[in-house]
Parts: sequence; structure tokens; C-alpha cells
Amino acid sequence: MTQQTKSDRIQNLLNFIDRSPTPFHAVQKMSDTLSSKDFIELKETDAWKLVPNGRYFLTRNDSSLIAFIVGSKPEFKIIGAHTDSPNLRLKPQPGYSKSGYMQLGVEVYGGVLLSTWTDRDLSLAGRVILGGKKKPFTKLIRFEQALLRIPQLAIHLNRDVNKKGLLLNEQNHLPPIFSIQKKSAPDEVLKKMIARELKCRTADILGLELSLYDTQPGTVAGAEGEFIFSGRLDNLASCHSAMHALTESTKKDTATRVIAFYDHEEVGSETAQAAGSPFLKDVLERITLDEGKEGFLRALANSFFISADMAHAVHPNYSDRHDSQHMPILNGGPVIKSNANQRYATDGVSSAWFESLCGKAKVPVQKFVVRSDLGCGSTIGPITAANLGIRTVDVGNPMLSMHSIREMAGAKDHELLIRAFKEFFR
Repeated sequence: MTQQTKSDRIQNLLNFIDRSPTPFHAVQKMSDTLSSKDFIELKETDAWKLVPNGRYFLTRNDSSLIAFIVGSKPEFKIIGAHTDSPNLRLKPQPGYSKSGYMQLGVEVYGGVLLSTWTDRDLSLAGRVILGGKKKPFTKLIRFEQALLRIPQLAIHLNRDVNKKGLLLNEQNHLPPIFSIQKKSAPDEVLKKMIARELKCRTADILGLELSLYDTQPGTVAGAEGEFIFSGRLDNLASCHSAMHALTESTKKDTATRVIAFYDHEEVGSETAQAAGSPFLKDVLERITLDEGKEGFLRALANSFFISADMAHAVHPNYSDRHDSQHMPILNGGPVIKSNANQRYATDGVSSAWFESLCGKAKVPVQKFVVRSDLGCGSTIGPITAANLGIRTVDVGNPMLSMHSIREMAGAKDHELLIRAFKEFFR
């Protein structure tokens, strides 16, 4: 692959993330890409008529997506990731006035690095539920212009902030300033803006699922363009890698190749469209319907699952927060994540298998284990392994500033992960 092609791929990633401020937008963008690559959209409510080597995809709740290429034998090669990222989300009735300003009440979604959301040019995106003639329907919305700001208190009024750190109360300190107080109620002002954007009446708006997002676009950075700075790298970068590996899989395979992207990983995965749901299991069972229950169980036993979620790179200013033998670096290749308490699903066999796969693809591998005196995060790997009984490995590209409004990763790593995933599907 030429340097220009690699550069185009990174720009494609940044464009995808910029146009995907919410899981709803990410799934829509990926659906468009899959459709352009001859994948046929299925509906869970319809009867399926699958053909060998057929390309298909389906969504659930507009925020989770599964795509697959049908193989000739009862066997699955699956890559999973998640579409959601920690952020701030509007409450159902968000608007209120205080001290001459209009503000919007927000809830914290997931493990947000709260301070990074202050003093940023923020806007709103998500989906709007509208009343239809027969039943309600949804429309995506994304305000491109900056609308909101969460201003920090001036240092003159908070002299100890640099010594004691910025302490933010989620209820009191996070509501963004929306406008100067007006005669109209804040909720009505917001609905009028939405109605203008969607070209509908305010009376048609039945509900809102809106999130705040940073309007600053992603960029390639560093002395030699070796870094990526962007929001939502965790975990849209993994979705992008897996999707491109699948769409570029042109050769026939005996195994059915699958990508599964879930919503709500950041809040525990226990929803109807998350990894804890039967979404993936239902799809896999329908793919092997002609094989019967026996064939489905054999397929699971013959299968392998790669759980792809971003990993912790060593931070040079806080290197003591890492185990000294497990310090992944940016552009050092994908990271195999392990945990004795099964917060990651990796075991010795799956780790060796993935490392061997990367060797075939000429992709370097790094390993991560959290310090023994620190708690370990988790991801969809253990949940999927428990639900399906499939051999699983947890991997991901290294990054810094995880769960910040603006994260940092290696430009080279993205191409390396795609190469490893393509080898898996090959």
C-alpha cells in the first residue's frame, strides 16, 4: 500500500468520526458504506433468504449494527466493537434559566473525563422522534455550528484550582450556557431551532435523544504526521478498521465473516442492542438455520471472536501508572489485553492465536496488563464469550487521553490493525 493510500485511509477515518457525533450517525454512515459495497440490508422482522457468499447487514435501534458475508460451512469469524463513547447527553426536559442565561441540563454518559468538556466549542447531535400519520418516526440531526459552552470559573475566583485540581459537580457545574435569557422558555427555543433544522413543526417533535459534541474536526498531527487527534477514537476507530477489513474481503471463505458493533458498551452493555443482548446470537442462529440446532452449536465451537477496543498506551508523564513490563506505545502495533480476573476474555490460546495471525500479516504486537494495584476496565469481549461460548481475544490499538473529549492515537497503528483484520478474514 502506498503512502498516499495510507494517508487517504486516515483521512477517511477522520471524516467518518467527524460525521459521527453519536452512535446513530455512526451506524448511518456505516450503513451507507456497506450499501455502496453491495451489502444488502436485512430487517429483523422479515424472513431472510440468504445465499452463499451473499453480503448482508442489519441494525437495531439505529445504534447497533451487524454485517456478514455468508460462508459455505458452519463456522464464524467475528470482529466486535462498540459505537458509543463517553459524553454528555441532554435530559428529557433540559431547558432552564439562571442568572440571566439559558442553560441545558445534561447527564453524564459513561466514564467521562469531565474537565475536558469545559471551554470547548460544543454543539448538539442525535435523533429526534417525530409524530407521523400512522406512527412516530425518527430523524437524525446534527447542528454543525457551535451552540454551547461550559465555561470554567476564572482563576481569580478559584485561586487553588492549579494546586487542588478542577472539581466539577455533575449537576451544578456541567450544564452548558445556551443563550441569553429570553421571553420564550428555553425548551421552546431549542425546539424551534430543531424544527428549522428538520423543516418540521415544533408540534411534531415528540422526543429528543441529543448529545453534546465537540465541533473541532479531527486532524493528523506530529512532526511527521504520526499522530491522530480526534474525539471518539474510542471506539469508532475500531469500528472503522473492522468494517474496512470486511468490505475489502473479496475472496470466498468457508467461514461466515461477521462484524458486530454494539451501543451502550460504556454503560455496561445490558440493553436490548448492547453486547449483553441476544442480538448477535440471534443473527448467527438465523445464518445457520438450515443446519439446525446441532449445526449452530457446532458453528459456535468452530468459531473465533476478536473483541476490538482501544488500549492504554504508556503516558510519558505518568509512566509509573503502568506495569513496567507492559507499556504499549503509539505506532507500535495492536495490543493484546489480558486480565487474570477475566475483565478481558483473552486466554493463552487466543493470545497466541492472534499473535500468530499478526505474524502472518507482518504486524507487530504489544501486550497490556494493568498494574496489580489498580482496577481494570472491561469491554464486550467477556460478555460475548460468556453469551456464546466462543474463543475470544481482546485487542485494540494503543491511545492516550482515553475518554477525553479529544483523544490521541498513532496514525500507523490504524493501518496495522486493518491489515491484521484482513488477514483474519482471509
